[in-house]
Amino acid sequence: MEQLTLWSHALAALLFAAVAFAAARGDVAGLPRRPLVVMFAIGAAWTLAVAGVGGLDPATRLMAGLHALAMLGVMAILHRRAAAQPLGLIPVYGVVAGVIVISTIVQILSLGAPALPMARSGIVAVATLLRMLVAVSGLVLVNNLAMARSDGAVRLLCAALAMVWGAELAVTTVSYLSGDWPVMLFVFRGVLLVLSAAVAALALRTGAHRPVAVSRTVAYQSFSLVAVAAYFAVLAAGTSALSAAGDYARIVQTAFVLGVTVAAVTLMSSPWLRAWAKVKIAKHLFTHRYDYRAEWLRFTGTLGAGEGDLPLGERVVKAIADLTMSDRGLLLVPEGDGLGVGARWNSLAAGGTADAGFVRHLTMTARILAFDDLRTDAADPVDLACVPQWMLDDRDIWAAVPMLHRDTLVGVVLLARPSVDRALDWEDFDLLKVAGRGVASYLAEARAQEALADTQRFDEFNRRTAFIVHDIKNLVSGLSLVARNAERHADNPDFRADMVATLQDSATKMTLLLGRLSAGPRGRAEPPVAVPLLDFVQRIAATRRAGHPIVAGGDGHAVALADPSRLDQIVAHLLSNAVEASPAAEPVSLTVSVEGERAVIAVIDRGCGMSPGFIRDRLFRPFASSKPDGFGIGAFEARQLAETMGGTVTVTSREGEGSTFRVILPAAAAIEIAA
Repeated sequence: MEQLTLWSHALAALLFAAVAFAAARGDVAGLPRRPLVVMFAIGAAWTLAVAGVGGLDPATRLMAGLHALAMLGVMAILHRRAAAQPLGLIPVYGVVAGVIVISTIVQILSLGAPALPMARSGIVAVATLLRMLVAVSGLVLVNNLAMARSDGAVRLLCAALAMVWGAELAVTTVSYLSGDWPVMLFVFRGVLLVLSAAVAALALRTGAHRPVAVSRTVAYQSFSLVAVAAYFAVLAAGTSALSAAGDYARIVQTAFVLGVTVAAVTLMSSPWLRAWAKVKIAKHLFTHRYDYRAEWLRFTGTLGAGEGDLPLGERVVKAIADLTMSDRGLLLVPEGDGLGVGARWNSLAAGGTADAGFVRHLTMTARILAFDDLRTDAADPVDLACVPQWMLDDRDIWAAVPMLHRDTLVGVVLLARPSVDRALDWEDFDLLKVAGRGVASYLAEARAQEALADTQRFDEFNRRTAFIVHDIKNLVSGLSLVARNAERHADNPDFRADMVATLQDSATKMTLLLGRLSAGPRGRAEPPVAVPLLDFVQRIAATRRAGHPIVAGGDGHAVALADPSRLDQIVAHLLSNAVEASPAAEPVSLTVSVEGERAVIAVIDRGCGMSPGFIRDRLFRPFASSKPDGFGIGAFEARQLAETMGGTVTVTSREGEGSTFRVILPAAAAIEIAA
C-alpha cells in the first residue's frame, strides 16, 4: 500500500507539473494564467512531498495549506469574472482562507507531539474538523462557480477542483471517525489527484466558449454512487462508535448494520425518493428542468406502444403524466357540448363532467390550468368562472392540459398531484402545451383512422349489397322472361319442363345468395375440383332456355379445375348480360373448348356489341354500365371470381355484330379427372 501511495502521488506530481508548464507556455482558454500556473506548481510540490516524505510531515502539511489557498484564489478570480455573479461571495472566500491558515497552523503544531497519545487529543480533533470544514466549503464554492459559469473550460476546471476537495473531505472524514490515518486513504487520494490533473489538462485544451454538459443519466448515477458511499460511511462510523459497547458490541453492531441496511433498501425502493432526487438534481445541477430529447423519446414511445399495451386513451394520459412525474390521470373527451370521462390511468376519480363554457374557455385560451393557483385568492376570475367546481374541490387534481388540434378541443387531461409536490413553472407550461398539441394530433389521426375504417366497412357492406342486388336482378330478369313466355307457351310440355328447371335453379341460387349475404361478397371459397364443362354449360342452358333461346355445345373433353359455385356465378353474369344485349329470337351460344393447358367457356351473343373505348375504359370497372338500369358489376365480378381460381375473362366485340366473352381457366389434369 505504501508503494501505491508513493507512485500515485508521484504520478500526480508529474502531471501537475506538466499542466503548470502547459499553462505557462500555451493557451489557457480564457482562464487566469498566472494563478493557474502557481496553483498547479504548488500542487506538484505538495504531491511530490507526500510521495517523498509522507503525508504527515510538517512541510507536507504546509504545502497542502498553500495548495488549498491557491485553489481558493483561482476560484475567487473566476467568480469575479462571472458577469451575473454578485460579489457577495468574495468575503466568504476570505473567511475560508482564514480557516485554511488556522487549520494548517494547528496541524503543524499537532504533528510535533507524539503520534499515538495525540491520536484522540482535542487539538488533532480540532485540526481534522477544520480540514473537513474547508473541504465542504470548497465543494460548495466549486458548485456555485460551475452554476455561475457556462463555458466549458471553467466547468472542466471546476470538476478537477471538486475532485481535490472531495478527496480531502473523504480523507478527513474517515480519519476523524476512525481516529487514524489508514494508508488506503492516501492511495485513494492519489488516484483522485491523478484524475484531477487529467481533467485540468483537458480544461486547458477546451475552447473558452465550448459548452460542456453532464447528462442527467450520469448525474443520477453519480448521485446513486454518493448515496452508496454515504451508506458505507454511516456503517463505518456507527460500527466504530458501537465498538465501545463491551461484551455486547458484536450483537449491537449486527443489529445496527441490519437496521441501516433495511432502512437504505426501503428508501432506495421508494418512488418518492427517486422522484425527489430527480427534482433536486434537475433544479440544482442543470439549467433546464427537463432533458427534452429523453422526455420526447419516452413520450412518443408511450403513445406508439403496441396493441398489447394500454388502450390509446390510457396511453395518452400516461404519456403526459410521465412528463411531470404524476402517477395518475384522467382523460376528458368531447361529449355533446361538454366533456365526459374518456379514460382513466391509475384510477384518478372523476367527480363529474365539464360543460360547454369550460370547453369554450380552453379552446379560446389554450391555457394550462394549475389548480393550486386557482385555489388561492389571487386566482384569475375568468378561469374560476369556467372551471367545474368538482375539479376545484378535489385537492388531488393538480393540472389540466387541453389538447387542441386546428383550434378544436379534442380532449383534456387532468393530472394528479405528483409524489414530490411542487408548483408548475414556465418550463412545465411550455412542455405541457407542446405535448398537449402533439397528443391532440395523435388523437385526431386515430379518430380519423377509426372514421376511415368505419367508412371502409360501410363501403364493404355497400359493395356486398351491390353484388347481391345484381344477382337478384339477374334472377328476377330470368323469372320475368319465364313469366312472359308462359303466357304463350304454357301448354307446351317441353316449356313447362324448362320452366320447372328454371324455377328450381332460381330457388337454389337464392339460397346461395342468402349464404353469401352473411359470408361476404364472394362467398366462402371451396377447394377447386374437376368440372366437365360441356355438362356444365348444358345444364345452365336447360335452366335458362325457358326465358331465352340458349345453345350449348363444344368439346366433351374440356374439364376445368374450378370452384363450381363460383364458375356458376361467372357464367350466370355473362349469360345474363348476353341475353339482355340480344334480340328476343336470337339465341345465345355457350361453347367449350381446350387450348393447351387451359379450358375455355365462350359466351357468344349477336347483340348490339361494344365500342373499343368502352371495353378499355369501363367494361371491367365496377359501377360502369351502358344500360340505363344496369349496375355495372357483372363483368367486374366475373373477372374477379375467375382470377381467384387462377383464370381470367377476356372479350372481343364489335358494335352492331355482338360480343364474345371467354372464361379461361386451368384445365384439370388426367389424374384429377379420374378422381
